[in-house]
Amino acid sequence: MAPWLTWSASRRSWRTTEHSTSAPPYRHEDEEGGRWYIEAVPDRGELIALKQAELTSAGQLHRYSWEHLEDERGGLTDQAIDPEVDPLEAIPAEEFQRAWNR
Repeated sequence: MAPWLTWSASRRSWRTTEHSTSAPPYRHEDEEGGRWYIEAVPDRGELIALKQAELTSAGQLHRYSWEHLEDERGGLTDQAIDPEVDPLEAIPAEEFQRAWNR
């Protein structure tokens, strides 16, 4: 089990724990003009997405996290992220929060 993930018996759900070793958030623009925002933590040499927001070219926002893994539109990626290979741009935490809270 990853050290940043714990079971909350009172909420009957998985919860992420705050962590000082989180990676910077990332942004990615897709071919359709949408923007993806990803908050991740390092785990055994990989980056694991904790939160992911998609702002579509039509202005719709879709948010995914360990508390809301998926819906009819999509879901939180279950693949490790490699910033050396994946076309992601590191962004300030404030930019991620603005997108997430939009």
